[in-house]
Amino acid sequence: MLNKLNHKHLFAKDRIGNKVTVRNILLISLAVSLSACNYLTGDEGIFRERGGSYTDAQVTPDLRIPAELDSYTLDQLYVIPEQGNQLATVFEEVPLPRPIEPRRREGVVIQRLTDTTWVLIDATPGQVWPLVRDYWTELQIALDYENPGTGIMETSWLEVGDDDELRHKYRIAIEPGLHSGYSEIYVTHLEQQRETPIPVVISWPEVSDSEELEMDVMNSISQYLADRNDVYQASSASLLAGSIEAASKANLVQSSTGDRVLELRLDYGRAWVQVRQALEDADIEILDANRDESFFNVRFAGIAQEQQDEPGFFGRILGRGEQGEGVQEPQDFAIRLVEAGSTITVITEALQREEGDDPLAADLLQVINDNLS
Repeated sequence: MLNKLNHKHLFAKDRIGNKVTVRNILLISLAVSLSACNYLTGDEGIFRERGGSYTDAQVTPDLRIPAELDSYTLDQLYVIPEQGNQLATVFEEVPLPRPIEPRRREGVVIQRLTDTTWVLIDATPGQVWPLVRDYWTELQIALDYENPGTGIMETSWLEVGDDDELRHKYRIAIEPGLHSGYSEIYVTHLEQQRETPIPVVISWPEVSDSEELEMDVMNSISQYLADRNDVYQASSASLLAGSIEAASKANLVQSSTGDRVLELRLDYGRAWVQVRQALEDADIEILDANRDESFFNVRFAGIAQEQQDEPGFFGRILGRGEQGEGVQEPQDFAIRLVEAGSTITVITEALQREEGDDPLAADLLQVINDNLS
């Protein structure tokens, strides 16, 4: 019994000794690890944080070259700026630069007016042309005619679905939008009986033979453009199509009498709708309107000064009781649409006109132009 107890006592002593040894080893390892971490990543470590080290950089005198030696190859590669104002306000968030065109609306939109439908995209015709051409290439559809200078391309005759009686052809027209940097895409569909000889000269209808097939292609093209992430990149074809961008469809110009007017290269029906929509979007009160006589009577007080520089607020007019810097007493104006050929001229004039130029009339014209879409 005794021997047995003595053995147990010895074993207990051995276990205690082992525990002490292991603990000492762990303590030593921890100390070495901490010192190693401090050696590697501490303030004096090899891999220390150097993000703010530039603030302690010292400006040393420029290297002086003896007069008999050339120094034209020496230059300041890394110039350390002077220390800024210590009392300056710190930004809570990094301020972002303002866009060059604050009115710009991103995306691809299909618009419709009576019997006319088109794709509106916020890219120039020169950027859109090569992508529409790529669209047909990916579908392995050949083009019988293409003219990037005019923005016109025509497909070859196609088979659509299970139609065994008719052959089909599409005409794509890429035009500048109302404002610079926008494009409009029009699709026209033409169909003929297959037994009819293929004509040498194509006579395109003003309205597509099949509105459904026209919309199918228009939806397909708009989706294709929306999925492309290189819409705003230039290409070799865009250089040829750049001439399409010579003039937007809406332009503020000076008339022969010296007055400022808005010229719209639109048909009268669309021009009337676009001007009315612009007035409504700008929250300008329309007192009277007569499409047959081509006029609007509106009440306008000017553009609020604090809103002129805010994107999307060019047309927010304080003419209905609101107050703002730069806003005058509301005045009544007539807006007249004068048709001359393919151009509609929009003219604004005060109903109670005084001698001299009225700056509000020019502001009203600017607001209409800014809110066209």
